[in-house]
Amino acid sequence: MYQAPLPQEYADLSPEEADARIVAAKQKLGKRLVILGHHYQRDEIIKHADYRGDSYKLAKDANLHPEADYIVFCGVHFMAESADILTPDNQVVILPNLAAGCSMADMANLFQVRKCWAELEKVLGGVRREASGVESGTRSESNLQSSISPPDTRRPTPDASRVIPVTYINSAANLKAFVGEHGGTVCTSTNAPTAVKWALEQGDKVLFFPDQHLGRNTGVRLGYDPETDMVVWDPFKPLGGNTEEDLVRAKFILWKGHCSVHGRFTVEQVRKARVDYPTVKVLVHPECPIEVVRESDYNGSTEYIIKTVQASEPGSVWAIGTEINLVSRLAKEHPDKTIFCLDPQICPCSTMYRIHPSFLCWALENLAEGRVVNQIKVPEKVTYWAKEALTRMLTVCA
Repeated sequence: MYQAPLPQEYADLSPEEADARIVAAKQKLGKRLVILGHHYQRDEIIKHADYRGDSYKLAKDANLHPEADYIVFCGVHFMAESADILTPDNQVVILPNLAAGCSMADMANLFQVRKCWAELEKVLGGVRREASGVESGTRSESNLQSSISPPDTRRPTPDASRVIPVTYINSAANLKAFVGEHGGTVCTSTNAPTAVKWALEQGDKVLFFPDQHLGRNTGVRLGYDPETDMVVWDPFKPLGGNTEEDLVRAKFILWKGHCSVHGRFTVEQVRKARVDYPTVKVLVHPECPIEVVRESDYNGSTEYIIKTVQASEPGSVWAIGTEINLVSRLAKEHPDKTIFCLDPQICPCSTMYRIHPSFLCWALENLAEGRVVNQIKVPEKVTYWAKEALTRMLTVCA
């Protein structure tokens, strides 16, 4: 999304001035305001957050304050969308910088996924074809309600393969809606194994997007072979770059998407860490390539990484494969342990980094004066089915 340049007054603020003005605006807004800060945000932002966590935890945290008028989400666009979907209509969700997107989420869009779905239907015959209110926007909410049926009441055509769509929470709201309408679910990096296992109980195959690495690592964790049970779907090629035989054979159809940060970690970096620190434990995120996950000692979500380090013994050594702001914060908070990033080039999440203190100050001061800027509002027809998918995740992964 396009973000207009900041007024010069804000662009010229020193770090100290921005910090003081953020504090003053927060005090003026009081309980009307809740600030959410993703783990990958810089410390200058995290210090002002009422809650910090991963994307799904923060979306749920927003619900803890029904009295608040404003939810300011210091993260990226899809996270603010999820917060808007999961919070009451009277609460306004704000993203301080509209340019804070997610390159992984952008690797799958609704047009591409619909085209993929149509191609799979031709080859497999059993892809579900529910009415498409999300895409056309032609039905009323009452009609949407009447078309819903629980996943276990839907039946495939005889002898046909059923494909269940599963989207990582790191995706646009309209993709969550697509999944909700087509009998699938959302997942997080924590509950992906439970969500995928459920999907394979509902059908024969999983279409997993947008991150191929999380999908592949999840499948391996469940006992599937990445060579024989999985194919990658390239949206720019016919049949995703596969043969019909490949698609019939595969249990997992993995979208060709990835995280630009977690894709930087390599087996060579893991091996060098073990040479440099013989007692090191390697802990990586499951968005990393499978060969890196296999070389590591542990892998899990940002919350898992934090809890694992917190529970470790003083004097322990940790090489961590995730975003540098989180790794640096862990090192500061645990000075009794040696903690460093696997990637020596220190690559931050560039889109998260767009939430600069000057943008936060600008957004909060406007709110304090009664002006709403950068509101994230998901269309009603998209919200309906996206919430269906998110609710299904809560039920499946409870």
